[in-house]
Amino acid sequence: MAPQTYWNHNAAYHPELCAIAARQGGRVLDIGCGDGLLMERLSPLVHEVVGVDADPCALAVARERLSEAPNCQVVQGDFLESTDSGGAPWQPGFDTVLCVASLHHMPLRPALRRAAELLAPGGRLRVVGSAARRSQLDVFVAALSVLPVRFMGLVHRESRDVGVVVAEPYESLGEIRRTAAELLPGSRVRRRLYYRYSLNWTKPKATSSS
Repeated sequence: MAPQTYWNHNAAYHPELCAIAARQGGRVLDIGCGDGLLMERLSPLVHEVVGVDADPCALAVARERLSEAPNCQVVQGDFLESTDSGGAPWQPGFDTVLCVASLHHMPLRPALRRAAELLAPGGRLRVVGSAARRSQLDVFVAALSVLPVRFMGLVHRESRDVGVVVAEPYESLGEIRRTAAELLPGSRVRRRLYYRYSLNWTKPKATSSS
């Protein structure tokens, strides 16, 4: 049986991410691609989609899902390494780099630096992530979100367990915002629905010297 589509708190952001990638065109990198659902949705919109993940079980599902998508490549490896597990070099120059519910699986600073390195000038980084609730404001906002989030889960028939590795976030939203401001000047981090935040950054284009 072919892998099925589903809705959860991460997939809820897929239409938004697909729209961003479609405007950029070209090459897309999906960091922590999991079972490949986002890649499948990106495939008809851009020239090439590369997904990387360390989980062999999730990638087996991704490869099955993407078996008829010739512009999709799935790589098992560590995104932070300069080479994948097969020794092939990562090629910079992605027009869009996406990171959905995977940034908190990695050290924050190295991951943001690596994502920036792999972007082409003018390319866009978009993170949809989870943050630790460290402040009273974090707890208060999460409490306010419970009822609307549960209602939307019922409406969309939420699939909570889709067979991918999960982890608890470590950094708070404040820490993520400060780190992004330092490493990615001009980035925007904001709270979003479904206990998520988004980080949006466009890599500056190279300026010609006079």
